[in-house]
Amino acid sequence: MGGDGTLSNDLVVAITGASGSAYGVRLLEVLLSAGRRVHLVISPAGRQVLAHELHLSLPAEQIQPADLFEHDVSDGELIVHDHGNFMAGIASGSFLTGGMVICPCSMGTLAAIAGGLSTNLIHRAADVHLKERRRLILVPRETPLGLIGLENMQAVARAGAVILPASPGFYHHPRSIADLVDFVVARICDQLGVESTLARRWSVSTDSADSADSGG
Repeated sequence: MGGDGTLSNDLVVAITGASGSAYGVRLLEVLLSAGRRVHLVISPAGRQVLAHELHLSLPAEQIQPADLFEHDVSDGELIVHDHGNFMAGIASGSFLTGGMVICPCSMGTLAAIAGGLSTNLIHRAADVHLKERRRLILVPRETPLGLIGLENMQAVARAGAVILPASPGFYHHPRSIADLVDFVVARICDQLGVESTLARRWSVSTDSADSADSGG
């Protein structure tokens, strides 16, 4: 088991073609800084969004942390898999992990998981986590939500996934876009059992103003 009691120190992160790529990159940075071994899969559409939103033009192969982050994240290990590689370890239930996050999760990816369609490594790894009863966290960033998307969310939630929309709060008094991103990433880390200090947590206080200031 991992040091925090999870099944494994290995975590899977997938970035798909929904807006909100900053959430996925920041999550990677936090997990690697926490010393985790992260298996990363980026869909072709995810690469396009990364280039458009964050101006990140990633190499076709051998992505390094320096391609994604300005800061050193050498405490962890980044392993990148091609999204069409079904021979990767994460495509098998015998490969132990501490959980998987799809961040951001496109509606197309959500639909494929809800329908059990393993047409690429992201879909297959998600299916593996569901069938093995391991933590699967989907982070959609879509608004408004249509009936089909809502029904797909209901289906994957019934199968055991956690639906964690990229909906940052404001009670912690964010001062920047980075604060809003960190709010969502902190919630993802909570679901994975990874400690973080990204956002202050809500605490009960007799002083309502103090309570608002201590939100997280």
